[in-house]
Amino acid sequence: MERQFLVILSLCLIAGCQITSLSTPVEINDELTPTLAVDEIKQPFQEEPPKNIWEYIVNKSLQDSEIVINDQALLFMNNHIKDIDKFNDYLNKSYYFIYYVVQELEAADLPVELAFIPFIESNYDPFSISPSGAVGLWQFMPKTGRLFNLEKTWWSEDRHDPYRSTHAAIGYFKYLFERFDNDIYLALAAYNAGPTYLDRQIRKNKRLGLNTDFFSLNLSKQVTEYIPKYIAIRELVFNAEKYGVDLPDIPTDSVVQKVEIPGQVEIMTLSEYLDIKPELLYKLNAGYTKWASAPKDKSIFYIPIDKAFLLDDPDSPFENVNQINWISHVVSSGDNLWSLATKYDTEVRIIKEINYIESDLLSINDTLLIPLSKMKTNNFIPYEMHIVSEGDTLWDISKKYGIPIKDLLRINSLTKSSYLQLGQQLTIGNKNIHRNIESKKRTILYSVKQGDNLYKISELFDVSIQSIKDINEFKNSQLMPGQIIKVAIRAF
Repeated sequence: MERQFLVILSLCLIAGCQITSLSTPVEINDELTPTLAVDEIKQPFQEEPPKNIWEYIVNKSLQDSEIVINDQALLFMNNHIKDIDKFNDYLNKSYYFIYYVVQELEAADLPVELAFIPFIESNYDPFSISPSGAVGLWQFMPKTGRLFNLEKTWWSEDRHDPYRSTHAAIGYFKYLFERFDNDIYLALAAYNAGPTYLDRQIRKNKRLGLNTDFFSLNLSKQVTEYIPKYIAIRELVFNAEKYGVDLPDIPTDSVVQKVEIPGQVEIMTLSEYLDIKPELLYKLNAGYTKWASAPKDKSIFYIPIDKAFLLDDPDSPFENVNQINWISHVVSSGDNLWSLATKYDTEVRIIKEINYIESDLLSINDTLLIPLSKMKTNNFIPYEMHIVSEGDTLWDISKKYGIPIKDLLRINSLTKSSYLQLGQQLTIGNKNIHRNIESKKRTILYSVKQGDNLYKISELFDVSIQSIKDINEFKNSQLMPGQIIKVAIRAF
């Protein structure tokens, strides 16, 4: 309560102050005027570099813009500063991303203060999901995301990607500033409510002969509060010392580095090698929605800059292509060959060939081997042959390849009394891969995101809810954002 009174009082004092001129002019006495040395005259005035990202934003901001601190803005300011430590933590959530956001805004010639918007939208949480389905730092809806080339595949969701979504958001703001005559308040209102809605309210005011600035428009409660929220954060950051706010120390330099790694990369393997928590790696690379990057020729990752040297090491396990080319899929109700080919970015023909499927019908609970994408490395059928040599027996061959004798006999249409011939070709075959893949389940760690539940996670990784409960020894089904759980996936 005392702090609220101080904020109100300080604003009143500012409003009541006026600059007055000196009543008596000061006469200059040439004799008393110090003479500067030539070297001193030539010395240009050098500004000190900004100490942190906040000082940089203040220096680069629209200093001449008119800031209206109304009752709503004042309310939001007081809500923030009633717990200074909490507000400091709130601002610190931007630690890994705000420098990149400011850089991109500046490159696009947009106000750098727009870097405050993700605080309002998502608390700078790339995993954030609103009840209406808006996603990521900038809370893109699916339709708007598609307009700005934010794609969604089985492997990734660009709206969650902090860097791709920032690029898209800046493109959207660029459009809104042009559409609304560079009025920052109208552009922000349009970002929140949509440009069509704002145009409609502006036309209504024009018909009534009213002003069309943001504060004159008749807008919904959500939009009306959006601008004061922005103003509140801006005011507290720009005048932190006056309000007793201790801004977190975020440097004016990138704390993450973009790296390219050949092939597909498991997030858990990379986090272990870099010796960072998997939840941090997930956060920096929130666009990846599975346990690994997509199966492509290279993977893009953002990692803490102080860990980048590890990937330059010639002994790094990520120097060579690390492909995870196959996954097993248990057929469930509604599955068909075309939906599976689309989901996993492959072809119906390949799925049929690999799994010896002759018809287009699938049986529920059957396990299929699926190639992940149409890369060159996947353009083969994993079909193995054993050429019988002297001394070979069915027992030796079954032991060598880990195949029960009955399966070896069945695959090759043999009986127990069959004799092996030198040079005979025996199919070790891809039918065995199903058994291998099930015996090589990989346990990964998954960071629970806002809006997740056991059903969603089971769908995400194509596993049963019960398997998640069992491996984590859950007594109930309640999950918390940020919680790390184990998932046993059927991949190799």
